[in-house]
Amino acid sequence: MVALQRAILPLLLLALVACAWFAPLDAPAGEKVDAGLKRALVSFATARALNGVISVAQGTELSLQPAGVGATLAPGQLLDPVNDLVERFSDLMLGASVLFGAQKILLGVGSYWPISTMLTLAALAWAWLWLRRRPIEPWLSRLLVLALMLRFAVPAVTLGTDLVWQQFLAEDYRVSQQAIDATTSDAASRDPAVQADAAPQGLLDQLRRWFAHNTDVRARFDELKQALENATEHLIRLMVVFVLQTVVVPGVMVWAMWSWTRSLFESRHR
Repeated sequence: MVALQRAILPLLLLALVACAWFAPLDAPAGEKVDAGLKRALVSFATARALNGVISVAQGTELSLQPAGVGATLAPGQLLDPVNDLVERFSDLMLGASVLFGAQKILLGVGSYWPISTMLTLAALAWAWLWLRRRPIEPWLSRLLVLALMLRFAVPAVTLGTDLVWQQFLAEDYRVSQQAIDATTSDAASRDPAVQADAAPQGLLDQLRRWFAHNTDVRARFDELKQALENATEHLIRLMVVFVLQTVVVPGVMVWAMWSWTRSLFESRHR
């Protein structure tokens, strides 16, 4: 029984060495990274489109000079808070895309054969000393832990994060992304900008046009403002989803994997 218990760690290392060379996790992890990158790019494109609609609305001016004398107001400036949020959301989506791209590169780096070779040599040396009941030097244990992290941290964390995504975040993403897409289309159709009539007009025609133009623009602007404010909650929810998927959950999993691996191998020097 004692011999069987002592053989568990070498058998585990043997399985990990086999996984390092046959790479059963790499292809599924790569697919998950590609899917996440695509989602981030879609959300980034949506944010840029919504930002463009808001920028057009912010340039809208309401004329208060029906007889040629008066002032001009720019009610679109009231959209500044929403536009600031959209710009921050856009920056976050760009950052998420970069993180997914870096994750893709790290997957390739981890699967590079020198890392698998280093892991194999360190695992064989550690297992041989462990089975022979010889003292294991701390540097060898640290090298083994480092090799394990370099080879398996990214694919394991990617697949683990995807499980969290599927279970807790996917539905929030789907609902919020659809809502923002609909808001962007609706906001574009409610663009309050109105083309000016270049033909000369009399004073009565100017008065009629002034009332019609400003009433129409005000109504469209109010509808646009309401539609954009309704999208604020969904923007925040998407920001939370991507922060969790690209920073919080992977960070916690890397820390947990590092701590567990160190406790498993670095604490066993005899």
